[in-house]
Amino acid sequence: MPNSFSDLIGGAQFTEERLSLVITEDWMQGRTTYGGLTAALCLETASRTFPDLPPLRSAMVSFIGPAGGAVKGQAKILRQGKSVTFVEADLIAEKGLATRAIFAFGGDRQSRFNKTFTPSPPTIPNPEDCEIYIPDGFGPVFLQHFDRLLAKGGRPMSGSSEHDHFIWARHRDKGATGVASFLALADMPPPAVMPMFSEPAPISSMTWQVNFLSDSPETREGWYLLQSRAEYATGGYSSQDMLVWNRSGDLVLTGRQSVAIFT
Repeated sequence: MPNSFSDLIGGAQFTEERLSLVITEDWMQGRTTYGGLTAALCLETASRTFPDLPPLRSAMVSFIGPAGGAVKGQAKILRQGKSVTFVEADLIAEKGLATRAIFAFGGDRQSRFNKTFTPSPPTIPNPEDCEIYIPDGFGPVFLQHFDRLLAKGGRPMSGSSEHDHFIWARHRDKGATGVASFLALADMPPPAVMPMFSEPAPISSMTWQVNFLSDSPETREGWYLLQSRAEYATGGYSSQDMLVWNRSGDLVLTGRQSVAIFT
């Protein structure tokens, strides 16, 4: 039986300032755990170790090695300033360091700026009018934890000419709430160049940098619109931009990702 996000987080033990849990097979992406989950576990570790942190503003995540099965999380403060606190969190697996994240938490400050400079999403069909992105039983097993609908772009390994994709996504787990669950969702789309593949080939996310534009992201019926747009692919590596909007069209997260591709 699949282990839901809320069950996984709820069952994690926290003793002696270390998070410990067992990641089950249903969260795997090839030979390692889905990257969005390992990033979320790093955030959960930081939040439990330092429960009085201000809102999360930014995260820089490096996917260093494979993770799966029994893992441990540990966190430490790198610097605590007047308004911003930097926290480093590591997820350690059987073979060593799997994921390292550096989080920047910061309280509000008075500012004369209160404006979004990024354009609104293009006209996109509502979730009710979209087809399933990847059917159950296809793709990485971790996808079973999310509803996913293709709003615009191509499907993986379809030989598409598209490099810009829009996907509606939400947790199937109704108990998956809070910033960590949102971080786990935001990494759901495959690399933006993957629809250009004409046949299966390995990929591996290396780094992921995200900025949170809301203290506590919220949306209607759990749906977020995820955009993934490739900038280039050369020498076996690809770079992409990522944006996330809620159902009201509010931009709630921006990101960039570097991906190794083996085709």
